Amino acid sequence: MKQDFLYATAARSMALQIRTGVLKAGDRLPSIRTLCSEQGFSINTAKRIYLELEKQALIESRPQSGYFVSNRKQRRLPEPEPSSPMPVKNSGMPNQLISKVYATMGEKDLTLFSIGVPSDKLLPLSTLNREMTRAMRQLPGNGSSYEALQGNSRLRQAIARRSFFWGGRLSQEDIITTAGGMNALSFCMMAISRPGNTIAVESPVYPGILQLARSLGLRVLELPTHPETGIEIGALKKMIHRIDLCLLITNFGNPLGSLMPDAHKKELVRLLETHQIPLIEDDLYGDLYFGKSRPQCCKAYDRSGNVLLCSSVSKTLAPGYRVGWVAPGRFKEQLLNLKYVHSVSATAITQETVARFFENNRYDHHLRQLRHQLQLNRDRYTDAIASSFPGGTKISRPQGGLALWVALDPAIDTAVLYERAIRQKISIAPGRMFTLQDQYNHCMRLCIGLPWTDELERKLKQLGKITAALL
Repeated sequence: MKQDFLYATAARSMALQIRTGVLKAGDRLPSIRTLCSEQGFSINTAKRIYLELEKQALIESRPQSGYFVSNRKQRRLPEPEPSSPMPVKNSGMPNQLISKVYATMGEKDLTLFSIGVPSDKLLPLSTLNREMTRAMRQLPGNGSSYEALQGNSRLRQAIARRSFFWGGRLSQEDIITTAGGMNALSFCMMAISRPGNTIAVESPVYPGILQLARSLGLRVLELPTHPETGIEIGALKKMIHRIDLCLLITNFGNPLGSLMPDAHKKELVRLLETHQIPLIEDDLYGDLYFGKSRPQCCKAYDRSGNVLLCSSVSKTLAPGYRVGWVAPGRFKEQLLNLKYVHSVSATAITQETVARFFENNRYDHHLRQLRHQLQLNRDRYTDAIASSFPGGTKISRPQGGLALWVALDPAIDTAVLYERAIRQKISIAPGRMFTLQDQYNHCMRLCIGLPWTDELERKLKQLGKITAALL
């Protein structure tokens, strides 16, 4: 159509001018209004042009100032190497380090690169507040009554509908709601394991998973993991006789951001099904993709109910609402029994609020905006790190999610870097948090879910100077 043709042609033309140096880094671009008046574009077309150039990280918007050609770093940092953990050797949880880092959560005067959630400035809080008010008015007892054990039916129906986007065929009867994603993982691990069992996970992996496994008396097997494609299936095959259950983040793992290819997911599901090893699939980040379509889940290839799919809105919509869910397959009765014993009911008001927000395409509209901002942040963080961190720095390039994994010179201890940075009001997540072994001491995870500002860029570059000083 004409407007689509105009938008695509103009975006390509302006991108070519930037790449060939006709428009140089720092040049101010015409305003939306000027673009409309001089080129005859509609406002929507002009906005689409600049949105496309922002997606390519060729331009950036500055509050109250307009659009400018990005000052992009030309050199691209290499990716970290695939991990190579020891088969079963555990050195123990760095609990003191983890407690220290997470104790800063919610502190307003810190730049929290350490906490992996989107800033509330990127969330539709006013709309959620209105929906919560409506939910209170319409729920029995204004939301003070218990929900059904399986959870809010409206929410479960909405989740089932959304399973279409990742290749699923869920009904609301397949789903149990929980008090957040970790609650879902906890129920799954309790349902299918007993003390002394061995659980296979990625390496590095979110520390909460490691802490939960240890609290249940499980042995942890950390699998070699590639920063782009996830666990090495060959390594899993070699260790399959040692494993009793598996827990993986197949879509944009935390902290590497790896995305398991569909072929690997199919092979993984078949392998574990053959050996009757349950798979807990943590799909917290699947909606935060930067590509054209949402990646599929392992659950899409599950034909025997062997995959327990867990998710929540903690990373996409409302961290504090604690609304999660699990599609437990053949383990449904065990999960319901555990929920009855441990919590009886999740919070009625927040479940109803999220269910309402899922309707009328509001969630998808919000996700498009959030994904756009996160993709821009990934590129902006990468540029700032490339320009200010010392030589030898390597960085992941995730295609979705909230995390960047940064590997520094092996001489740098990021636990020491944390202590230096926190004095400058900067919090990071040292790499040692993400393993039970003595590894990743020179690595760190940075959250990209903060609004990009000049101050944030300054803090990243300041972190680079602190890092360089450690050498």
